[in-house]
Amino acid sequence: MNYPILSDDLRTERLTPPGPGKLRMILDTDTYNEVDDQFALCQAVLSPDRLEVEAIYAAPFHNSRSSGPADGMQRSYEEILRVLKMLGKSDYCPVYKGSDRWMKADRKPVESDAARDLIRRAKSKDKRPLYVVAIGAITNVASAIQMDPGIIERIVVVWLGGHDHGQDDTREFNLKQDPDAASVILDSGVPFVQIPCCNVASHLNTTVAELNQYLKGKNAIGTYLADIVEGYIGKSDPYAWSKVIWDISATSWLIEPKWLPSRLVPTPTLTSDVTWGPSTGRHMMRVVTRIQRDPIFRDVFKKVTAVGS
Repeated sequence: MNYPILSDDLRTERLTPPGPGKLRMILDTDTYNEVDDQFALCQAVLSPDRLEVEAIYAAPFHNSRSSGPADGMQRSYEEILRVLKMLGKSDYCPVYKGSDRWMKADRKPVESDAARDLIRRAKSKDKRPLYVVAIGAITNVASAIQMDPGIIERIVVVWLGGHDHGQDDTREFNLKQDPDAASVILDSGVPFVQIPCCNVASHLNTTVAELNQYLKGKNAIGTYLADIVEGYIGKSDPYAWSKVIWDISATSWLIEPKWLPSRLVPTPTLTSDVTWGPSTGRHMMRVVTRIQRDPIFRDVFKKVTAVGS
């Protein structure tokens, strides 16, 4: 695959943390996979002064909550609609179904309504970059790039995926489900912002007590978010139990980049063992290095509790 080669100036511009003003955004989410995507979806939709969410895509996943990637994508699609309804925003923006299977080693795209819509929006007359916030397996986004490589000149991919570059492996859930799609993102040269899971997004812990204090009983969506997190507590010892709400890291980077300090680094390769490979001589990317936990949760809690008021 021949990808466009971005100039150093354009890459630097696209990888600079966004300044003031409204940002064009797509949310690509495996919403039913766990409990954190719902928080990120709410935060994005409830930030209209900053984010213009043009569309939401259902991403595939496969774990105990689905029978396979197609079922996971369908369940995520239904969860997106359910959360939007609870927010009173059923008609907020288009919602599209994404990939029903993983990309293979030949990197042929998995065509879907989501991938086709991403291409269409990336090529719109609006000259502002389109931020593609991905918080699941990145099959939909990689497929769109393989279908039309020229879109890398128009988009910035912000992905919660993989671990920090010092880890022995990067077998994090989002990445390891579709490593071939992840390789497309790393190798295509698309402007790319990575939020690692281990040692970075892993700091976004909350507790049932905190959610009961700030969300439960405030409104329907607040109670729903608190309850779905509490539903996980039975799977482990309840003493000193907390839950990571990973995905709000990606939406928060657009809302206020100073909450998530980052730096530019050469883009690593991805090995067949799902470890980080050499990065010497490769194009630059941005990687988040740490997270300010409190202002991120404060932002989410205040916006969710204001629904219906």
